[in-house]
Amino acid sequence: MMCKRLDCFRGHSAIFCDKVSASFPFSIFTNAFSGIIFNSIDKWRIHMARRAGSSRSRDMAQKGVPPSPYIYRTIPHFDILDEGQILRLEGQVDWILQDVGIAFRDDSTALELWRREGATIEDDIVRAPADWIRALCAKAPSEFIQLARNRERSVVIGGNNQVFAPIYGAPFVRDLEGGRRYGDMKAFQDLVRLSYLHPNLHHGGFVTCEPCDVPVSKRHLDMLFAHMTLSDKPHLGAITEMSRAQDSVDMAEIVFGADVMEDNCVIMGNVNTNSPLLVDKVVTESARVYSSRGQGLIVVPFILSGAMGPVSTAASVAQAMAEAMMVCAYVQLLRPGAPFVLGNFLSSMSLKSGAPTFGMPEPVISNYAIGQLARRAGLPLRCGGSLTASKVEDAQAAYESADSMHSTMLAGANFVLHSAGWLEGGLCTGFEKLIMDADRLGSYQKLLSLGLDISDDALARDAYQEVGAGGHFLGCAHTMRHYQNAFYETALSDSENVESWEETGSQDMRRRANVRVKKMLSDYEAPPMDDALKGELEAFVAKRKEELPNAWY
Repeated sequence: MMCKRLDCFRGHSAIFCDKVSASFPFSIFTNAFSGIIFNSIDKWRIHMARRAGSSRSRDMAQKGVPPSPYIYRTIPHFDILDEGQILRLEGQVDWILQDVGIAFRDDSTALELWRREGATIEDDIVRAPADWIRALCAKAPSEFIQLARNRERSVVIGGNNQVFAPIYGAPFVRDLEGGRRYGDMKAFQDLVRLSYLHPNLHHGGFVTCEPCDVPVSKRHLDMLFAHMTLSDKPHLGAITEMSRAQDSVDMAEIVFGADVMEDNCVIMGNVNTNSPLLVDKVVTESARVYSSRGQGLIVVPFILSGAMGPVSTAASVAQAMAEAMMVCAYVQLLRPGAPFVLGNFLSSMSLKSGAPTFGMPEPVISNYAIGQLARRAGLPLRCGGSLTASKVEDAQAAYESADSMHSTMLAGANFVLHSAGWLEGGLCTGFEKLIMDADRLGSYQKLLSLGLDISDDALARDAYQEVGAGGHFLGCAHTMRHYQNAFYETALSDSENVESWEETGSQDMRRRANVRVKKMLSDYEAPPMDDALKGELEAFVAKRKEELPNAWY
């Protein structure tokens, strides 16, 4: 095999040399490669054997990725706005808060609280001085911990920390064997298992798909039970009705205990404002359930520019800030210091068809801009992740997802929902897409958490002393110390030569991801859980299901 590879390499080098200048010193490279094989054969055989083993039996511990339940960022944020631009956008935010106002609809309790605190109320429109709203927002922590059932998996949200969570809310699922279909409880449970198993996903999210075979009125109970028993990572709770939010908090109390919940965030709700400029009772009632108990609330204006906001990206960014900050202020009126995450989901759209578009320059810029504004407001930020309008894991999906995720990463989003699995504009969860996206998250994790190492060992002076001019570094002591973790190595990408790829079935990445999904699920073992605790959860779920009628909408 070694000689075959060398012959193949020499063949490629001959073709390459025909295409470049005759003065190109390619013989140096081929001679060096031959020297590696024949002059350092023992060390190189060990190296190649280990490398081949890692590529054929790839475990989930990807090379070069520091193990962590979340990412602590060490590199700077990518800030695109100068001081003048920031002040102009903040002036627009203040104008919306003070002069335009935000509607709080279908919830007289919320309006009464605003009225009692001194806001101006006209019908259901709430207006308030911007400096007061900002002062209220300043009461929210800029950084907080969400405890996990397994405390080693707890995450820090805010500050220089970044947390990756999978897709949320898709009614459909897709894989290579089953194609596109409505989500069901089996698919949901498998997605919870996969999110639990993958080291690059730090958080379980909640609705990794809608289990459409269970009544809407009861499915949140089964979903919560799955997250709490099939995984020990942190997760979100239900929000669609106040009673479902309450069930989420009650089940979290069973797992963590009331005393722990009093002083710690153990569960969060993720809600959307009804853009433009409308906060409905789903948001305010969720706030009363989660925030009043000191639990986290993520509020995300979902703005398709040109539909739920102006076609101007700057206007939509300011609108998103105003909507989210108004809810943050409401949360702090309910309970000062309650954890809050300011969200941004701004998408461009096709003005011909009305379809949302992803990975485009306008939402990419919005991530950078709102990252700066959120840090100025002292609030943790949530953005979308690997977003695409593509229906399958094709080139469109790769380009759009990469551009979306890269801007989210550089913008400093502290909590990234939809980091993996998103297809079809969020209508579908792809099993293969989940694993493909999560695989790429490892590269972001290394980039964010390690940056450029310039230690004495990284500068490798001993390697230069060992290897003379015209030599090679592959067999030297420095390389042998570091080769296992020197470079990020993905679990799914195939970097072998074409002969090796053909020998293993010529699989593309979708097929390799499909194989990995099956392997992960077959190897899955549930994290340990106290039998009495699990029994208490089962009893709660059974009791609530008896109390609730079946409802499918």
